[in-house]
Amino acid sequence: MLSVETISAFFIASALLAIAPGPDNIFVLTQSALHGRLSGLMVVFGLCTGLLVHTGAVALGVAVIIQSSTLAFSMLKFIGGGYLVYLAWRAFRATPEKIRMHGGQKHGVGVLYRRGIIMNVTNPKVSIFFLAFLPQFADPQRGPISLQMVSLGVIFIFATILIFGIIALIGGALGDWLNRSERAQRIMNRTAGTVFVGLALKLATVER
Repeated sequence: MLSVETISAFFIASALLAIAPGPDNIFVLTQSALHGRLSGLMVVFGLCTGLLVHTGAVALGVAVIIQSSTLAFSMLKFIGGGYLVYLAWRAFRATPEKIRMHGGQKHGVGVLYRRGIIMNVTNPKVSIFFLAFLPQFADPQRGPISLQMVSLGVIFIFATILIFGIIALIGGALGDWLNRSERAQRIMNRTAGTVFVGLALKLATVER
């Protein structure tokens, strides 16, 4: 069972990562700004449905690694840390960009929901990120690792729905604001970079 402190820390970290500009939340933003809040929310639900697939895969894989091989766990830990450092480097170097609004026909909610699922499930970086991110908050002394991974995945999905849902609901206004404010984009990118560095350092010190 996860501790209250772990759940709180993980939820805050997940929410910060959801806020940081990326292809998924930018896609939610643009769909909501172009086609309405419902369209943005359908994309959100599709993306989070895809996260269930990654959560299951990581829960099974991480549990096997942690329980069977110290060497494999150490390799996973340092590979994950390296990937998080890479994400931090990308975030610090990111430059503000204009969100390009293109016209077009309004898509059905079913189409947008399926598109969100496909976007998420077919992105291998999501599984890699989960492999690097979720194990930091698991504790072998607190019960089965696979169940902890599932619990963390559900918390991550809840945080994503909350943040992405807010983005969808205020998509039009937020899209205009991000296009006008380069400073806001820089702050969010640097916040994301700082979070990734902190997570990398934490992961490097995790004991099996």
